[in-house]
Amino acid sequence: MFDFIRKHTKITMALLFLLIVPSFVLVGMDGASRSGGGGGSVVAVVDGRDITQPEWDLAHQNEVSRLRASMPTLDIKLLDSPEARYGTLERLVRDRVLAATAAKGGLVVPDQKLQRLYAEDKAIAAFRLPDGKFDRAGFQAQTGMAPEQYEAGLRSDLAIRQVMLGVSSTGFASKAAADASLNAFFEKREAQVARFNTADYAAKVNPTDAELAQFYKDNQPLFQAPEEATVEYVVLDLEALRKSVTVDEQDLKKQYEQSTQQLAGKEERRASHILIESPAAAPAAEREKAKAKAGELLAAARKAPDTFADLARKNSQDAGSAPAGGDLDFFARAAMVKPFADAAFAMNKGDISDVVETEFGYHIIRLTDIRLPKQKSYEEMKPVLETEARQQLAQKKFAETAETFSNAVYEQSDSLRPIAERLKLEVKTATRLMRNPAPGATGVLGNPKFLGALFTPDSVDKKRNTEALDMGASQLVSGRITQYTPARTLPLAEVRDAVRTRLHQQRGAELARKEGAEKLAAWKASPATAVLPAALVISRDQSQQLPAP
Repeated sequence: MFDFIRKHTKITMALLFLLIVPSFVLVGMDGASRSGGGGGSVVAVVDGRDITQPEWDLAHQNEVSRLRASMPTLDIKLLDSPEARYGTLERLVRDRVLAATAAKGGLVVPDQKLQRLYAEDKAIAAFRLPDGKFDRAGFQAQTGMAPEQYEAGLRSDLAIRQVMLGVSSTGFASKAAADASLNAFFEKREAQVARFNTADYAAKVNPTDAELAQFYKDNQPLFQAPEEATVEYVVLDLEALRKSVTVDEQDLKKQYEQSTQQLAGKEERRASHILIESPAAAPAAEREKAKAKAGELLAAARKAPDTFADLARKNSQDAGSAPAGGDLDFFARAAMVKPFADAAFAMNKGDISDVVETEFGYHIIRLTDIRLPKQKSYEEMKPVLETEARQQLAQKKFAETAETFSNAVYEQSDSLRPIAERLKLEVKTATRLMRNPAPGATGVLGNPKFLGALFTPDSVDKKRNTEALDMGASQLVSGRITQYTPARTLPLAEVRDAVRTRLHQQRGAELARKEGAEKLAAWKASPATAVLPAALVISRDQSQQLPAP
């Protein structure tokens, strides 16, 4: 029983969630919601606490941003589908259920653990000012939340993990309880579902300008533009230095001559041989006997060279090559023991060697082919040689100039142009850059380390160069902000269409829920009047196949 639970942790967690949820949560289907307070309509209630439409919208917006950052090519239509939005709501409900369970169980996160996590978190460390204080404004601008909100969220996440670990790490369950859970998970039922789609009712909504303005005022976090900046940056890397170095023609010719000599050592030969085994440690009499036999075979081979393959098949004691008539295929000099290689590489094609003694015994070698490496002309090789030379010179220059670059961007912190002109580097510009990499961003503009350095108070407020940052792979970069726009709430005139769309969705959901409640009451009072579609077969283990609410 316990083995099943340990081996099927995911199923166990799913069952736990399914069993816990009913005692905590009441969800409005298809986004249908009931009227709530000023924070927006309520779409679900978990343990007496509301999940409002704006909370759902913001959570889904964050989920979409996260997915697009990791998968830039993902179709935005899929992310904003009813199924995807409902998936976000399910995750919100799950987290609230687990948080409520943690609270009821008295699970708390000590301050010491939070402090340790903060000390280890590089993202948090980026907001530490030189005097050790925390940059509250910078943190809020990037994350959209106050530090206290972040801490509360982190405490909740850690408490939720304790609940989940408490289940996945515990194997104590009676057979009856486990059977009940599994039976509930695999049980099938038939259900008829009446749908009241938000979109059908949203088309009937026609909000006034005053209603749009009020909705905008009540939900301003949904209509914020993040901080952004225009930056200049200079990259010192091998690619930039390769363009600036000068290659000497004489050096290229010397390199060509060296490559010619190296290619000469890559000649390959093909030979067949007959081996009469006689290990070096064998008695002298046995070695003499083997040598004499090799001599007899040599005489026969020279008398009738065309019979060499037959002689090898019948007499060679090299089990690997004898069936092929002694053929060894092509080999380099280094592939053979020295006496054998010296003999083979001193012969002409068609020659048969004298008896050659090696540590394996006595060989008769017949050279069957010679393969010389193809040597290209200098003009053919020049582009390759020049590329290699530029790479070597660039590596040398990088080692020499890295310190110069680092010192210059620090000492002349109000501009990157002096060091760019000195090292013949390009000053590049990027606009609308944000603290987090944009979807699909590559190079230094997609590097969190560089972006984090750009958005420090020293760079934002004083427009100073960042320090020379090591990006790895022989690459240094420094940048500076030339224009900064803080995070701001977009004016109503600019987001009026988005406000209208969201208000349509909310009002449509309210109307759908209202009519659904009225129909439900009427059908309960008179079941015979209920008009419902054909029944669906449903089960918890096949929930992914169900149509989205």
